Amino acid sequence: MFNQDVIGVAVVGTGFGQKVHIPGFQAHPRTQVVAVYHRDLEQAQAIAQSHNIPHACNTIADIVSLSEVQAVSIATPPFLHHEMAKEVLQAGKHVLIEKPVTLNATEAKELYSLAKQKGVVATVDFEFRFVPGWQLFSELLSQGYVGNKRLIRIDWLGSSRADAGRAWNWYSQKEKGGGALGSLGSHTFDYINWLFGPIRRLNAHLSTAIPQRSDPNTGELKPVDTDDTCMLMLELADGTPCQVSISAVVHAPRTHWLEVYGDRGTLVLGSENQKDYIHGFRVWASQPGKPLTEIEIPNRLLFPKNYADGRISAFIRVVDQWVQGITKGEQVTPSLQEGVYSQLLMDLAHESNETFKWVNIPDLEEFLRS
Repeated sequence: MFNQDVIGVAVVGTGFGQKVHIPGFQAHPRTQVVAVYHRDLEQAQAIAQSHNIPHACNTIADIVSLSEVQAVSIATPPFLHHEMAKEVLQAGKHVLIEKPVTLNATEAKELYSLAKQKGVVATVDFEFRFVPGWQLFSELLSQGYVGNKRLIRIDWLGSSRADAGRAWNWYSQKEKGGGALGSLGSHTFDYINWLFGPIRRLNAHLSTAIPQRSDPNTGELKPVDTDDTCMLMLELADGTPCQVSISAVVHAPRTHWLEVYGDRGTLVLGSENQKDYIHGFRVWASQPGKPLTEIEIPNRLLFPKNYADGRISAFIRVVDQWVQGITKGEQVTPSLQEGVYSQLLMDLAHESNETFKWVNIPDLEEFLRS
């Protein structure tokens, strides 16, 4: 019997979907996974059976036709997002979509407009906004701890694709939305906007350290045309310079680090946890002439439950906000508007890399109206 107080969710995409979305929705008291999508129906049925999910489908049309499905989460590779989300939104279903939301800002803007037109609640899995250490960092910034910002430095350095033997797949193809800028830069552009406000202009240099990978089906070496390292120089709307280094092919002791220097103080947020990019973040602060001191994260910000895969802990908070929005009939943040902005910045980073020039960033409201 279906509980009317519970939102019926279909999970589309069974890689990240199985690892994070299904367990996250099953753990949340207000959501029930009622359907799962895989392009191969037998696979969909096997996944549904293993997770005790009542419906298995191999088309989005079948998913949205189910009366129990009120909302759909999309965790497929980026090149599938636009058409899938469009079909879900046209059916009037609420949507949660993974980042990057689409392949370009024009597609993202179309989804934003459609969600608005249909009056549904759409959110994007920008989970760093919901991580305890990040929330403390945000609070300290908003309280003016650093004073007037003078410099921001961000390093996000990992080894997930450092092995040249890792197989060639969609991640290796620009036309399918692969690359470090899409997987990591999409988050970075969102949290810069969240923590520091909009960006005025940027300069990007994208590079590929491993130019070929082996096709797992044929063994043939195929070209990689996506970036695995991104160097970005940004100027925020308030004039603050921001330096960003992103790489998926380095063995670095410090994996994800944010440093903010101001005239009144310094704030540092960082994690050395290579295996889990959600857990392990700590916050340090100092005032001029004083040592950097760790600040304890208050209990009110901590996850009520930790999971072996930390992404589930943060994802449940994204889901919780989405559920509250659906219940109240109100838009939530991050919405598709934030997804459009992140995608726009990625598009312009590619433009800058190709033209070897600084690129000005349009006002988001103007872009959405254009």
